[in-house]
Amino acid sequence: MNASVECPVSVLLPDGLTLCEDGLVRPTWASHDRLLRDYYDDEWGVPVHDEAGVFERLALEGFQAGLSWRTVLAKREAFREAFGGFSPDAVAAFTDEDIDRLASNPAIIRNRRKIEAAIMNARATLALRDVDEAHSPDASHLGALVWSYRPEADPRPTCADEVPAALPESRALAADLKALGFRFVGPTTMLALMAAIGIVNTDIVGTHRRPV
Repeated sequence: MNASVECPVSVLLPDGLTLCEDGLVRPTWASHDRLLRDYYDDEWGVPVHDEAGVFERLALEGFQAGLSWRTVLAKREAFREAFGGFSPDAVAAFTDEDIDRLASNPAIIRNRRKIEAAIMNARATLALRDVDEAHSPDASHLGALVWSYRPEADPRPTCADEVPAALPESRALAADLKALGFRFVGPTTMLALMAAIGIVNTDIVGTHRRPV
């Protein structure tokens, strides 16, 4: 089945935006593929606060590093099955045998370093539950910690070139998570996570989800 959709190009729109055949303006990355379009319309930027939900997105963002987000989306259900529904408790208990199992599973991204990072991140997520409040009063679980880095104001890019690759808050979050034992949590990856779960809006002004 062809997952592409027709989106006529409009020269009147700034770089990074596309007018689609349904009359809605979307960022170009979400315009030409049905899976990405549905993700943008229905999920991207919708707030996620709970520990398990944030852990899943953190793990998937780690697997996306160096690849396309569409590749991850297409494999998400297989990831969920292979990783115990992304329960931090379940993933934290994975053994070397589980790593071998995952590394031989063609339905997911079989990168051993990323698999090991997801397991280490699950263990760091469990440890975070016991972090002393002197570290951060908002760090009682992963979701609360990540949301504590919400910026005071969102960027307002007007074209693709203005969409930030990182923000001071994503750099600070990355540094904090690394200090807590998390892996594959660089500033760009953390900004992608923050945008995906509604912490910061990096959408180009002019889309149907951010018209002004």
